[in-house]
Amino acid sequence: MNEKLQRVFRPLIIILAIYLVLLIGPVASLDIPAIAAAAAKNPLQLVQFLIIGIANGAIMAIIALGYTLVYGIIELINFAHGDVVMVGTFTSLTILSLTGTLDTKDPVHIILGLILALVIAIVVCAILNAAVERLAYRRLRNAPRLAPLISAIGMSFIIENFGLMWAGQTWLVPSFGTTGGASQKNFPDLLVAMYTNLGLNANILAFTGIHLRLTITGLVVIILAAILMLGLRFFIQNTTLGKAMRATAQNRDAAKMLGINIDNVISATFLIGGGLAGAAGIMTGLYNNTAWWFMGFRAGLFAFTAAVLGGIGNITGAMLGGFIIGIVASFSDGVLDARWTEAWVFAILVLILMLRPSGLLGEQVGDKA
Repeated sequence: MNEKLQRVFRPLIIILAIYLVLLIGPVASLDIPAIAAAAAKNPLQLVQFLIIGIANGAIMAIIALGYTLVYGIIELINFAHGDVVMVGTFTSLTILSLTGTLDTKDPVHIILGLILALVIAIVVCAILNAAVERLAYRRLRNAPRLAPLISAIGMSFIIENFGLMWAGQTWLVPSFGTTGGASQKNFPDLLVAMYTNLGLNANILAFTGIHLRLTITGLVVIILAAILMLGLRFFIQNTTLGKAMRATAQNRDAAKMLGINIDNVISATFLIGGGLAGAAGIMTGLYNNTAWWFMGFRAGLFAFTAAVLGGIGNITGAMLGGFIIGIVASFSDGVLDARWTEAWVFAILVLILMLRPSGLLGEQVGDKA
């Protein structure tokens, strides 16, 4: 009976959703005739927004993987994860400052400085995420669901305020560019600056003669994200620890009976998720050229939405959801109105969950012990 009702109501829900979009859309700058006319006049502009969306979507997918890994194993929404990304951005910017990379024009210095900042950001964020699990979540593992959820929100506030104090340090003013912890800091695009100093065109599509822009930074972000995503998938599928993580996600009690150290597996999961957040932090800074103590809130919210959209606990789903959210946000910012981007992102999420509650590729969560 329930299946029959679902088959009847699903088309009605779709029709209602389309009607609401058409009704409310013009208020949110969804003027379809005007958009169609602008697209016909300059179709390459839509391709440009797609390129931007893919780059930002790649970053979003990396962050979403951290959410989906943790939720897939212990069914915890780690609300502090987005703020760990912020720590990754601040860590990398600080390292670039301390090593003099922000002020140099030497390409070797820039490349080595970026590699060092990437490695240190990954290590710092991995340790931070594992420490959060050890201090805030482990003792609440068997508590009612509300307790670890509140703890996660509390850890998010703590890390945000730590970032606020970090950004307000006076000795970092020369590199951060502004005084006051609440101010947004400039994160220079060092790769584009390096290409410019070498007399090269940072737009790698310039040779085509097409009026599209894909900077070297955007290309590096996409390639690095692809390497991380494929590497994580290979790790989960082919290594001993990856198999232990999958076994723990499937059934924690059965995994323990097989001799798997559950605490070590969960700690390793937080380490990996934190490392991904650290990489996403420097990628976000380089591509979007900003560092802000509150940046983790929006990034975390969008990334968690991406994880749910693709199917929580599903690694492939998190990647797919990240790219979808990135592209939707890019088109909303460029074609519609940036003030309504969050509304459109969550409207799509609500619609998907109404029609497919398990996400696009299905939820993958084992039995909770």
